[in-house]
Amino acid sequence: MPEPDRMHFLQQLETLFAEIDEAYEIAAAEYGFSCNGCDDNCCLTRFHHHTLLELAALEASFSTLPPSERQDAARRAKDVLSGYEAADRIGRTPRLMCPLNVSQRCRLYRSRPMICRMHGIPHVIRGPGRVPTFGPGCADFERRCKDRPGQVFDRTPLYRKMAALEQTFRTAAGCTEKMKLTVADMVLLFEGEAP
Repeated sequence: MPEPDRMHFLQQLETLFAEIDEAYEIAAAEYGFSCNGCDDNCCLTRFHHHTLLELAALEASFSTLPPSERQDAARRAKDVLSGYEAADRIGRTPRLMCPLNVSQRCRLYRSRPMICRMHGIPHVIRGPGRVPTFGPGCADFERRCKDRPGQVFDRTPLYRKMAALEQTFRTAAGCTEKMKLTVADMVLLFEGEAP
């Protein structure tokens, strides 16, 4: 696969992440909502990530961790994936902590994926030619803010920007493979262990 100018793309992704964070903060502030961590922690949710560029960003940050932290994350990732398999076998929704979360803090917070940045407040996605899809806030939002006035967070323009950047990155990399990985899967890839 040809090697794109990763630094250029990672800088563009960092700019997009800053835009996402700003848009999220504005929308959350309308409700008076701020995330302070909770028992329903979104890091317990099994999110699947689909962008090669976010994988590259996490890998770049992960490589800067001390070896002991990388090994600890890999151990945690194996435990999480085993837990997912066990939950799937009995038809349960797993609630397992992301292997990058230690003591309620993300080891790679600055490089966390898009979905981690946008989770928590009511949102809408407006796909072309489709009926808009609405999503609720997290459990903590619903407890504290659901009756407060506020503008539903429109993720659409941010998803479009991510899709355009991802497509440009994939074209530069010559990559057409689809991706569907959890953070636990990614951690094991970074450590050279196939999930």
